[in-house]
Amino acid sequence: MLPQLIRRLGLMIFTVWGAVSLTFVILRLAPGDQATVQLGPDATAADVSALREELGLNRPMLVQYLDYLGSALTGDFGESYRFRDSATTVILDRFPATVLLAGTATVVALTIGLLLGILAGRAPGKLADRAISGITLVMQAIPSFWSGIMLILLMALTLRLLPSAGSGDLQHLVLPAVTLAIPFTALVARITRSSVAEVTAEPYIMTARSKGLPERLVLSRHALRNSVIPVVAIVSLHIGTLMGGAVIVEQVFAWEGVGSLLVGAVGNRDYAIVQGTTVLLAIVVVTMNLLADVLNARLDPRIRAGVAS
Repeated sequence: MLPQLIRRLGLMIFTVWGAVSLTFVILRLAPGDQATVQLGPDATAADVSALREELGLNRPMLVQYLDYLGSALTGDFGESYRFRDSATTVILDRFPATVLLAGTATVVALTIGLLLGILAGRAPGKLADRAISGITLVMQAIPSFWSGIMLILLMALTLRLLPSAGSGDLQHLVLPAVTLAIPFTALVARITRSSVAEVTAEPYIMTARSKGLPERLVLSRHALRNSVIPVVAIVSLHIGTLMGGAVIVEQVFAWEGVGSLLVGAVGNRDYAIVQGTTVLLAIVVVTMNLLADVLNARLDPRIRAGVAS
């Protein structure tokens, strides 16, 4: 197991480095730069040139990259010119809000998705299976921005049950968490349905049923343990997509997390914030993938045997 973990850690480092480097290059090649945006359209060429010199943007790109990489290794991404504070401090202040949003959406998706998947998978081809499969297909196809707007129109403007935007308390969390959870719920339900349907057709499940065990015990003690393995893998791999979806959802609901922070920073060419946020999200994604591998090895003896060999 240890050699496998070492290889995974090496791959994680390479992935984070790739995300860091790609973000650096894209920001520098995009039209406009931090000096132009910061000074505004009325600035003279001399003012822009002076600010570019002050920010180090006139130096060769390779020199800028090496300086940036060295600072990033220490957790220093520079100062945000918009917030007049360390980019690391600004990002970490916003990060708990995104974790709360993504975590709540994950809990909602897992709870509802597993229930729907088990209900559909225990009787493949039946009415419940066809209905749930159709509903989840629609849920997975709906864009998050559209479902978010529809929820605002229904729950905030029509029924006036929940606030339409903002952050800070449980009421503000409900709509963005549900919006973010909708496609994730559909994915969990469809994966669970396929896994449960496959496992319940195995001979050992038929043996358990032939012994007269109640269906509830057959599912809980025998089927679900093996059915949950692909769900764990999908959930961990979907964390990156969930974080990407949070960017859109946070914009729709004015939720003050790193997603809305990142969108504003891209528009304002706030290099420090964009680069720091990218590194943070990359670390979250690769860490969750590593944890998924470890958890899958714990759940599935066949994986442990393969690693050991």
